[in-house]
Amino acid sequence: MDKHLIDVGWAEWLTIPELGIPYIAAKIDTGARTSCLHTFSVDAFERRGETWLRIGLHPIKGNSDIEIWREIKAKEQRAVTDSGGHTEQRWVVELDLVIAGQTIRADVTLTNRDNMAYRMLLGRTAMTKRIRVNPGSKWLCGTPSNAELEEAKVRWQGLPAT
Repeated sequence: MDKHLIDVGWAEWLTIPELGIPYIAAKIDTGARTSCLHTFSVDAFERRGETWLRIGLHPIKGNSDIEIWREIKAKEQRAVTDSGGHTEQRWVVELDLVIAGQTIRADVTLTNRDNMAYRMLLGRTAMTKRIRVNPGSKWLCGTPSNAELEEAKVRWQGLPAT
């Protein structure tokens, strides 16, 4: 087996530094081609001739009181078919995703995942030649403590929109 692969379970905690998200629970999904992130609002605008997005996130499932607003450069829009066979146009951004201390640059689509158990889905394109999945386990890369999660919540609540 390849010693350079990160061993993960079917669910893991990720960090998204560019969006100021120190912890987000993600489903590790080898059936999904592209990674995706929950956004409840996506508004496109032009900045210096490029398309940018103002996005609203609820990083914690079931907690709409915590809203994070960020602006990020759009990469493109593409048609994505979900597991139910429904196709929608989604914005795509490039993000650094940190898992087990390793950074993976990945395309991430933006969509509303309110009805899903996880706010983030890590797809197989981001995992290729980097990650080995153990489908019988979760949280193999560790879990943040309750204190760390509470600290993140407090920080999110006090952050101004960017």
